[in-house]
Amino acid sequence: MWLLIGGFLFLMLCGVPVAIAMAGASLVYILVSGTVPDVVIAQRMIAGVESFPLLAVPFFILAGNLMNIAGVTGRIYAFAVALVGWMRGGLGQVNIIGSVIFSGMSGTAIADAAGLGTIEIKAMKDHGYSTEFAVGVTAASATLGPIIPPSLPFVIYGMLANVSIGALFLGGVVPGVVMTLLMMGTVAYFARRNGWGSDAAFNWRQLLSASIEVVIVLAFPAAVYVMIEVGLSTNQAVLIALAVLIALDWYFDFSAVMALMTPVILIGGMTLGWFTPTEAAVAAVIWSLFLGLVRYRSMTLKTLAKATFDTIETTASVLFIVTAASIFAWLLTASQAAQMLSDAILGFTQNKWVFLALANLLILFVGCFIDTIAAITILVPILLPIVLKLGIDPIHFGLIMTLNLMIGLLHPPLGMVLFVLARVARLSVERTTMAILPWLVPLMIALLAITYIPGLTLWLPHAMGLGR
Repeated sequence: MWLLIGGFLFLMLCGVPVAIAMAGASLVYILVSGTVPDVVIAQRMIAGVESFPLLAVPFFILAGNLMNIAGVTGRIYAFAVALVGWMRGGLGQVNIIGSVIFSGMSGTAIADAAGLGTIEIKAMKDHGYSTEFAVGVTAASATLGPIIPPSLPFVIYGMLANVSIGALFLGGVVPGVVMTLLMMGTVAYFARRNGWGSDAAFNWRQLLSASIEVVIVLAFPAAVYVMIEVGLSTNQAVLIALAVLIALDWYFDFSAVMALMTPVILIGGMTLGWFTPTEAAVAAVIWSLFLGLVRYRSMTLKTLAKATFDTIETTASVLFIVTAASIFAWLLTASQAAQMLSDAILGFTQNKWVFLALANLLILFVGCFIDTIAAITILVPILLPIVLKLGIDPIHFGLIMTLNLMIGLLHPPLGMVLFVLARVARLSVERTTMAILPWLVPLMIALLAITYIPGLTLWLPHAMGLGR
């Protein structure tokens, strides 16, 4: 066991990429210990990605890339300006609302930071905000990507923990709202302290237009429900509502109605049993292609090919991490290391609230050094037996783990969002880190609320009849 863990830590300290460090340490352990044939490493790595739920990974990544090249990010930004740009610290609020909307399409924090972040940081700098503040609020809001459905980390966690991915998606809605409100409150605090005003003139017409778009999106599921109650079949009701929505959007050319519809379609389709979370990823791609090729006609074959190749590159890196983490996690379990760690934790405390505090500290620490997907793959086999033994809902724990790892993306040494924003804003990593530090406060408050108020996570899945 110590050879496996020590080898991994040694390779990490030598600067070896995390996936290669896990695969290398696993190979050395197998060769030295002689406990299992070396062919097992190939078998377990293949088994790690031979999973139907994992098909959601490339499709959600592709959907996010397609939304970026379809010009949807610009429309989301314009919509957010109309909705909250008139508030104090307006573009900071716009940054957060834009991320809320985009998170309903991409499912990853990095896509949010790289896609909307480029537009938002430039706009905030042009309006006189410091680069540090622009980077800080962009980094914090990017963490919403994997919390508000859809979410790639939820797909990986759901597959490993054998819990409903649809329930995890629903479980992220209320925590996402809580995080949004805390971040908006933080922007308001900075705006009041620094005497910032609004960045867009208060315009009743624009605000009313943006509010109408929100009402139209919310009216879609309500209209479907009413038509079903009247006597139409579910399929008929949805098709009629969708046809009316597309006609209205084509006529009035709404800014963000079709983008806002993405999470409605995905969650609604899963709730109605039309598709699984994996198939929902395909639905997201089809919807993205419809917007880019038919509705907005902003995609070309060249940009479509670029999005496809970007998706292949990202998917390859994600799945390579999954394969390496799979053999590493399997060896931790086979060598009884996972059981020993579980026993050590249970020997320290049998109180679930104390355990959750310790789990937060552990996952935050691991998130500083290990990629999100790899961390989930390694930690779930270790922590999930304790979670179940202490009576903690695995859906609740999935939210806790994901938020911890999202916070890990914001600081060194492996914070991918940190490095993406440092490149976008042309800041040093040191200055970017200092810019993000104040934003850890609302994120930690959100983490504590989600940890110790399980109802925030579990209310919606239980209300929809999902979960345990």
